[in-house]
Amino acid sequence: MADQEDRYPLPDINKKVRITTLDDHRWQIVRRQKIGDRTVEAREKWMEFNPRYLSAYVEWDPGMMIRAHGHNSDHIVFVMAGSMMCGDRECLPGTHLALDHGDTFGPFIAGPDGCTTYMIMMGDPGSFPADPAGFEKLRQERGVEQLPDMDIEMPAFMKDPRNAVTKDGS
Repeated sequence: MADQEDRYPLPDINKKVRITTLDDHRWQIVRRQKIGDRTVEAREKWMEFNPRYLSAYVEWDPGMMIRAHGHNSDHIVFVMAGSMMCGDRECLPGTHLALDHGDTFGPFIAGPDGCTTYMIMMGDPGSFPADPAGFEKLRQERGVEQLPDMDIEMPAFMKDPRNAVTKDGS
């Protein structure tokens, strides 16, 4: 009879892995804007959110704008569907963006079909604005009104950082 050590995979090899699906997580509406008569959103499903990292499945409605900003940690963005502009660069499915802690990128504008990304932040996911005056001008030129933030469910170890710098949620 074969020893238990000969079994593959080993009985406890996956004991600590955390496996979830999109259906296991609720949407968090992290930004809202009004463009003409449409309300657009930036939504996130936080697949794993702990003090070491955040992994998020993210959807932006068509035309959604996100300010130029930086993060308090290293940040990875992978475009899965749709498109977005990062500054003057079009980002299509398969585009990988890597941003080091403290560096900045953007502004972002979701394409005509919106944009779906997978994001990972290695540490504090809080952000800071890179060019508030430039973003305000861009919003006004495009007729985009920033709407107040909605409540989100933050993990116990972190406070909602969205309005720490800008009161309008930009």
